[in-house]
Amino acid sequence: MRRPVALRLQAALGTLALAAAAGVVLTMPETASAAAGGATGYATQNGGTTGGAGGQTVRATTGTAIHEALCGRASSSTPIVIEVEGTINHGNTSKVSGDSCNTAADKIELKQVSNITIVGVGSGAVFDQLGIHIRESSNIIIQNVTVRNVKKSGSPTSNGGDAIGMESDVRNVWVDHSTLEASGGESEGYDGLFDMKDNTQYVTLSYSVLRNSGRGGLIGSSESDRSNGYVTFHHNLYENIDSRAPLLRGGTAHMYNNHYVSLNKSGINSRAGAKAKVDNNYFEDSKDVLGTFYTDEAGTWQVSGNIYDNVTWSERSGDNNPACPDPQSTTTVSIPYSYTLDDASCVPSVVSATAGANKGLKVSDGSCTPQSPDPTDPTDPDPTDPTDPTDPTDPDPTDPPSGTNLSIGAGSDGSSKASGTSYGNVRDGDLGTYWSPAGTTGSVSVKWSSAQTVGKINIREAAGSEGTIGSYRVLNHDTGAVLASGSGAGVIAFSPVSLEKITFEITGASGTPKVAEFETYGG
Repeated sequence: MRRPVALRLQAALGTLALAAAAGVVLTMPETASAAAGGATGYATQNGGTTGGAGGQTVRATTGTAIHEALCGRASSSTPIVIEVEGTINHGNTSKVSGDSCNTAADKIELKQVSNITIVGVGSGAVFDQLGIHIRESSNIIIQNVTVRNVKKSGSPTSNGGDAIGMESDVRNVWVDHSTLEASGGESEGYDGLFDMKDNTQYVTLSYSVLRNSGRGGLIGSSESDRSNGYVTFHHNLYENIDSRAPLLRGGTAHMYNNHYVSLNKSGINSRAGAKAKVDNNYFEDSKDVLGTFYTDEAGTWQVSGNIYDNVTWSERSGDNNPACPDPQSTTTVSIPYSYTLDDASCVPSVVSATAGANKGLKVSDGSCTPQSPDPTDPTDPDPTDPTDPTDPTDPDPTDPPSGTNLSIGAGSDGSSKASGTSYGNVRDGDLGTYWSPAGTTGSVSVKWSSAQTVGKINIREAAGSEGTIGSYRVLNHDTGAVLASGSGAGVIAFSPVSLEKITFEITGASGTPKVAEFETYGG
């Protein structure tokens, strides 16, 4: 039998030769350096996850500088991209006060804020014994960082012992190409690497490494905390983890193309009515990689295409119910986003080449061959053109666009709709029919079976509701990139982009919006 992680670490974690430079925040040109390729998985839902796209970019080399960047914004929702280089630790992280932030000295605190990207650059970003805490916040991207040895007991302590922890009404978080690691389990002072609780939803963890910890992470803090879910885990490496890879208490999660190595006690633990979709993963040298463990409140799973390489299973008894010896589906899970699976046989090699910080942000396109990201910033439609998409020197944006309305004959969907309305009403060419969200905000999308080039949209409000739509965002639903933002209906122009789905998200309104037509044009 394998010994717990605390008893069998092979070697101490390597130290990075990173100097803790002075914590000066350097103002950079206002172009977003958000994640290459855009968000994936459940983070693309609920309006998408774009982080600080479109906001100012600053550089930080201390934790205090990160907090200063948050506190220096015009408001708690002003977009910002914080590029981090160096080692962030207790010695260079202090509380900073301001109207746009709510920080603390013993962690990187993202509390009651939104529209933020934290990305490691240069020689790398290491959060050493200092966790990242996300609370009552939304639209957050964390990319290309290492978070290590965060403790809940001993000294120093941070973030309840979680490398990255989310709690209390958190929405839309994407953690990508990051390394989360500890040096033992609870008896050594560590807790979870990636925890979500108290109403945290629409989260994706991708191309990341979780290792050398007693607990990989959880969704739900107790059997009664079932308000969490819609979480995607893909192309991650779980290595030398005792349990919770992850633990699900209620909610829905999608795990695909992950490589699990040395899960010492248990792996994916679906409990308390949870639903797990487990596709094309590679489980290796592990024990009880899927099931319901340590409770009599069962969860369910849908499995397909997984490889079990030297996996051992314990007997079912009491509150120990592994999905052995040949895991079979016990539920069905409908996934609302598009994704492409790598064959499970190549998952170890693909994940080895792509997962973790400082791997060059390489990704997989389903061909079992790692791909380098586009060198251009996908959140900037044309980095060579600094003008605003609705620059007043452009042709009058209120002029009706010319060309073919690509929405006619396309598909459509969106967020919850008001009774008596239809998504299809926005693409039927009839101004007498319309779609309304269930409240004053929501999103509606137009989609095609193959990519179309779109450079303008025209939002037409139904008669009698003109002027109701306030603030909006136009999203490339394929990548999560923000194509345009502003206020009011009418013609919205941006640099032409090839996509299969485009979303108009209403983020503010003076009443119930009524979208009669969502027209799309080539530009």
